[in-house]
Amino acid sequence: MSPSETSARLNALLTAAGLASLDEETAGRFETYLSLFIRWNERLNLSAIRDKEGILSLHFIESIAVERALPEGIGTLLDFGSGAGLPGIPIALCRPKIAVTLAESQGKKAAFLQEAVRVLGIHATVHAGRAEVLRAAFDCVVLRAVDRMPKAVASAVGLVAPGGWLALMTTGAEIATLRSAAGAEISWNEPVSLPFGSDRILALGRRVSSAT
Repeated sequence: MSPSETSARLNALLTAAGLASLDEETAGRFETYLSLFIRWNERLNLSAIRDKEGILSLHFIESIAVERALPEGIGTLLDFGSGAGLPGIPIALCRPKIAVTLAESQGKKAAFLQEAVRVLGIHATVHAGRAEVLRAAFDCVVLRAVDRMPKAVASAVGLVAPGGWLALMTTGAEIATLRSAAGAEISWNEPVSLPFGSDRILALGRRVSSAT
């Protein structure tokens, strides 16, 4: 696909998913992100999905759908175990007022994230280490495809500010386990179905009290 074809295809997929299309500038930045993703994926194995169509439909559209589902008023967001920057980079591209932190403990993937932040010029910083060691509270913490997900969710709750949001990209089969791992501090909304993925959902919950 040429760059213009990529933008057109991305917006066509958004329309098919029932989501509003991106403006020309934002779509162009997604093109740049796609090029970086594909080039680095050849060396680092950022994702098992390597074709442009798969990256657009399974990674980018899903991440944009998550951004659209997040409440207004979020000022800070942590992408816990960011990997290839999903969904943190798409969120930063679509909602530039949010200060995004991309936490990634694998050095080579963190280097990719640093390069992506530099090239895209997004309002984001990279924490090249484990998210659990961060001494900060965020308005929203999002997790997607993290190793030992229940343990990660339990740790992530402590990084959510009181009244803030925990966003889990998961499946219907896993949601009960992850909600249990989050504990009683999180009050859950109804799950949101994510486009183009079999049984993929966004579980969004609010932290209703601080830890004691």
